[in-house]
Amino acid sequence: MSNGDDEAPEDETEAPTDDAAASDDSAGADVTADALESRLDEAESALDGAETEADLDEIEATLDDIESALESADLPEPDEDDEDAENPREELESKLSDLRDGLEAQRGPYAEDVVGIVETAQSTVNDSEWTEDGEGEALEAVRSFLETASDHVTHDADTETDLINAGSALETVADAIDAAGLDADEDADTITSLLEVAETLADDLEAAEVWDDLTVREQLDARGFYDILTNENRKDFPPEWNAAKLHAKQGNIEDVLFAFEKLGSEFMDEYIIDIFYHLGSDAEPAFEAMHEKAQRRDKGPIKVLGKIGDDRACETLHDFIDGDGDPALQKVTLRALGSIGSPDSVQPVANCLDSENEDIRSVAARTLGLLGDTRAVEPLADLLKSDESDQARASAAWALRQIGTERALDEAAQYVDDRAYLVQAEAEKAASA
Repeated sequence: MSNGDDEAPEDETEAPTDDAAASDDSAGADVTADALESRLDEAESALDGAETEADLDEIEATLDDIESALESADLPEPDEDDEDAENPREELESKLSDLRDGLEAQRGPYAEDVVGIVETAQSTVNDSEWTEDGEGEALEAVRSFLETASDHVTHDADTETDLINAGSALETVADAIDAAGLDADEDADTITSLLEVAETLADDLEAAEVWDDLTVREQLDARGFYDILTNENRKDFPPEWNAAKLHAKQGNIEDVLFAFEKLGSEFMDEYIIDIFYHLGSDAEPAFEAMHEKAQRRDKGPIKVLGKIGDDRACETLHDFIDGDGDPALQKVTLRALGSIGSPDSVQPVANCLDSENEDIRSVAARTLGLLGDTRAVEPLADLLKSDESDQARASAAWALRQIGTERALDEAAQYVDDRAYLVQAEAEKAASA
């Protein structure tokens, strides 16, 4: 034991000298371009002889070390005034990059590579719009893959699947390959074989015919759109005009809708929208297409939505009621809501009775009459009593008569001696009712 008088032992650790402290900073200066070149050559030789993934992992670690050494190396800079001067750093970086590319090219293949290709093929099968010929080609490609894949990995997918279930069958095989736990070294032959059949599947699906491979006329022809034409009217210009009209008369709405979606010309759009308008509720299969186009505040499709009469359009149309400064849009929207007849539209429409535009007030009043909801009686009665526009007041009287309850008729009947003939006429009808 030591006492308090004992001297503490001297620290045997000496402070670093200036030369030692500077040794790390100067380490980069000890690395020469020739030394790095030699290490890269050795790595290249090792890469040529690599046989396993472990070998490649070791080479990758070596390349990482060389890259670190290169980054810290104090290599001579080329003379900026000499265009032909050598740049050792640039040359070494280029060789290092080439070796990394070679390393990646030599890796695998892996089971996940096969799974990725099969999953992409699954999406292609599910999402592609195949022609009739393309459906057969795609189905044959999938069945061939399922059959061949079973030679290399166990799966329970139906090798005689139809196209509807083909995507699910491919998913089953992808899951089986993933679950097989194939090793890149031990199962290299199996993985290579699966990769070949998966790439063949991808190529065959790419070659299978989809609608986008055809011109618009070829697509229409393949669907049989022109088959409805006779020799007499086939020459009429454009033939799509007559074909769409004839399909509509025969109730082939899906064929008309197909032409609408494919033709895409302003001329044909307007023509087919008019066809849908006159079909009324029979144009219901075109609802989604009209609803999408109506969201651009296109008046034609808005009119069609009113004729179709589907409540699903109301939320969109309520957003258009203010018109954004476009009275024509407001009036079209109000009339469409009146045709649809949803109770949810009563309040949004009633709000338009305060419009500064007398035409909008008039159309809103008539729309409330079409909706026929008793909640509109009071605002219509107020409009009839105090509005400065005889046209708007006459529309309010008409609307009250359409609602037809005792109170509504009494409100309208008060104006049989009104100053405006149109209001008198509606009031007299209400009184007699």
